Amino acid sequence: MEKPQHLTERRLADAWAELQSHSDLGNPLEADAYRLAFADPEFLLRRETRGIRFQLEMLKPDLDQTEQGIENTIVVFGSARFPSPEEAQKNLQNAQRGGDASALALAQRQLRNAHFYDQARLFSRLVAGYSAHRRPEERLFISTGGGPGIMEAANRGAHEMGAPSVGLNIALPHEQNANPYVTPTLSFKFHYFALRKMHFMMRAKALVAFPGGFGTLDELFEVITLVQTRKAKPVPIVLYGSDYWKRLFNTEVMLEEGVISPQDMDLFSYVDDPQSAWDVIRTFYGL
Repeated sequence: MEKPQHLTERRLADAWAELQSHSDLGNPLEADAYRLAFADPEFLLRRETRGIRFQLEMLKPDLDQTEQGIENTIVVFGSARFPSPEEAQKNLQNAQRGGDASALALAQRQLRNAHFYDQARLFSRLVAGYSAHRRPEERLFISTGGGPGIMEAANRGAHEMGAPSVGLNIALPHEQNANPYVTPTLSFKFHYFALRKMHFMMRAKALVAFPGGFGTLDELFEVITLVQTRKAKPVPIVLYGSDYWKRLFNTEVMLEEGVISPQDMDLFSYVDDPQSAWDVIRTFYGL
């Protein structure tokens, strides 16, 4: 006797189940025309299917984050080249033994900047500590580019507090793996920078930018421009490390030349310690 059918039962066949069943029976995927379209990598990687890949890269991380309750994030950017103080000290000792002047200079610079790693880690702990006992819709989650350096530090701080955190990694010619502190089910890999940027902004309730290079600047100015032009709602934009940012980002010249308005200076804040960064965000939202 057939089982009764349920109202909520899906009527369309599950494509993945069909494909898996095909494989379990020992049937190899057929080549070219007869291959199922969604199981044909050559077809999906054609120039003409780029739009489909855009959609998939948009949809997959969005669904996964929604299903895991990730709705509000604080995005942390910064250099991938700033190691932890422990690693920086070890690198310095190795360089001192090696006697290479350039390696020694690099190790000394890394040690000088390593405090930013610890500060990003402490900032994330503050965010995770606040969110630990909040209702799901009120929680804030750390989101990073998923790589090493400042990104690792931010994910690490959340991990140490038992909080999940997001990593939006990118496929690069010099392969960059996700750092070990990203929550595995929230560790995503992108091909398109544009889609990755969109995912950063979709859930961002604040941006904290530590000292960094071209990648950090790219993401930072993208957010500032979106808020300035009102294509995105205002969010706290925190520049961590005032000495670095004021030397790099000479807003006085921009004001003198009239390429920005005085009120544009209100789009971001300078801070120099984790608590101050968190206070900017708390004040903005009245937390």
